[in-house]
Amino acid sequence: MAVYAVGDLQGCLQPLKCLLERVRFNPAVDTLWLVGDLVNRGPESLETLRFLYGMRDSLVCVLGNHDLHLLAAGHNIERLKKSDTLREIIEAPDASDLLDWLRQQKLLHYDEQRKTVLVHAGIPPQWSLNKARRLAAEVEEVLRDDTRLKPYLDGMYGNEPNKWDKGLQGVTRLRVITNYFTRMRFCTSDGKLDLKGKEGVDTALPGYAPWFSHKERRTHGLKIIFGHWAALEGRCDVPGLYALDTGCVWGGSMTLMNVDTGERFECECSNEGSLRPQPTMPAASRMADHS
Repeated sequence: MAVYAVGDLQGCLQPLKCLLERVRFNPAVDTLWLVGDLVNRGPESLETLRFLYGMRDSLVCVLGNHDLHLLAAGHNIERLKKSDTLREIIEAPDASDLLDWLRQQKLLHYDEQRKTVLVHAGIPPQWSLNKARRLAAEVEEVLRDDTRLKPYLDGMYGNEPNKWDKGLQGVTRLRVITNYFTRMRFCTSDGKLDLKGKEGVDTALPGYAPWFSHKERRTHGLKIIFGHWAALEGRCDVPGLYALDTGCVWGGSMTLMNVDTGERFECECSNEGSLRPQPTMPAASRMADHS
């Protein structure tokens, strides 16, 4: 039995299949951890979601910002943007099954045996693991509650407040929690977010730094697997932290990692990225151009 984690799929199904074939993934005994952003921007969002739904008993999944955007658009199709590739999911005959499954997934997964966290964007430096798990559970509870789901999805968009405060309530509180887990890249040591910066670690504003680089970070020593930040190109020099988003949808590659050994496997995604050519933009910027 093996446990693998894979970076952001974003509707790129063929590279995922390539990786699973490469490691001879057996859904009867192996487990696949998904770091979020399963859909959007890529060529096969619907097919990807159906493929995952078909092997759902072999998956551990956390939600990314694109997955939450899909859920919101499922309740209000006017949320769709021109660059989205989600309409085919919303209009599919099995949309209800797929979206109901998606809203059952987590924002944060902790494997106690491996002392390993799976999360889409990260954990802000001022939160301990226990606090992060409690706050993730608040959002997860709302996602599964029919009466509270739509108000949350309608109110989750926005960059403010840009810092956690325990006194926050309602949708405002949930929005900040969601932004930390699914959109964060740069922040201050006390968790003030810069949600506009999307490029490499050397592009931080004064006083800001990548969430994982703060010396005061309360999750030091914890193994964390994350995605979301394609401009890192899978490189993170902090011991115990593993960046898996290698920009497949932007013409990079898709990365799969054996969670126990750290061994990595890649499948190129040049055909995926070429679906949305941006010839005047450097590769690193191209991969950074998503929220």
